[in-house]
Amino acid sequence: MTVIEQFQREFESEVLTTRKMLSIVPQDKFEWQPHPKSMTLKRLATHVAELPSWIGMTLTTSELDFENNAYEPQVISSTADLLAYFEQNVLDGREYLKNAKEEQLSEIWTLRSGATVYSSDPKVDVLRMSFSQTIHHRAQLGVFLRLLDIPIPGSYGPSADDMSF
Repeated sequence: MTVIEQFQREFESEVLTTRKMLSIVPQDKFEWQPHPKSMTLKRLATHVAELPSWIGMTLTTSELDFENNAYEPQVISSTADLLAYFEQNVLDGREYLKNAKEEQLSEIWTLRSGATVYSSDPKVDVLRMSFSQTIHHRAQLGVFLRLLDIPIPGSYGPSADDMSF
């Protein structure tokens, strides 16, 4: 199995878990946040939904420079919008992985803000980090939902709320 095939397998598995989590984000709580330093529920969920787009960004560019790329989050008005945005990004991520070449994975990709370089790593490591970002922020989303007393679906097995086994 190639590295890209491994990423494809993992991507499909994480998509299922992420879709379950995003589908229960209540739009009437979009502006809720557990702490002033935390993102709102909508901002966090939107970020989780956009993360599959990092696959294409990583494979088709050599860097992201925050000074030259002002971030504009997707406008989301409902849970249905959130899921549609996620599904669009899943299709894009899936297509980029399908067309990726192993030799691309050794190319260097840089994260910077002007002259300040945060990281400069092979694309294989950047893709791994983007998958890890999905898992990390999805877990944050689970905590937000738990604090709102919303039952959490299982991720890598049943959750405390999952009685389907």
